[in-house]
Amino acid sequence: MPTPFDPEDVLRLPLVAILASCETDGSPRNAPVWFHWEEGALFMLSDDSASSARRILNDPRVAVEIIDYDNGQGIMRHLGLRGRATIEPMNPALFRRLLSRYLGPDETRWNPWFIETVARIDDPSGRLIRLAPDSIFTNDVSFFRTGPELATS
Repeated sequence: MPTPFDPEDVLRLPLVAILASCETDGSPRNAPVWFHWEEGALFMLSDDSASSARRILNDPRVAVEIIDYDNGQGIMRHLGLRGRATIEPMNPALFRRLLSRYLGPDETRWNPWFIETVARIDDPSGRLIRLAPDSIFTNDVSFFRTGPELATS
């Protein structure tokens, strides 16, 4: 029995999302991604050579799943987003907001190796995957340890 919740409750957390896109033969591919929710859209990091970006340019239909799970507290909230994604030019300010969700707000404390080697904020090949979802599904099953009472209440 689906128990809905406000999607913002999960979208504001620094969780990992799973991005599903389609190969040219229609087979699904999944990738774990960091994300940032802003102005009704989910933004995920990519670059101009990434396989996810290539697949989305070929077929923009995507699904994103985000799970807020804490076994000890009995929390399990599922958020699903569906729609057509676009590949956007890098927006360094937005990307910094995305990174701050996971690395903290103080950029001086960010690992320089990670920023220069992996994140590459100002790299011209950087792209952002943008999903303004056509549909959003929520289901809170945080009663799996407590019984009929939601652990998130």
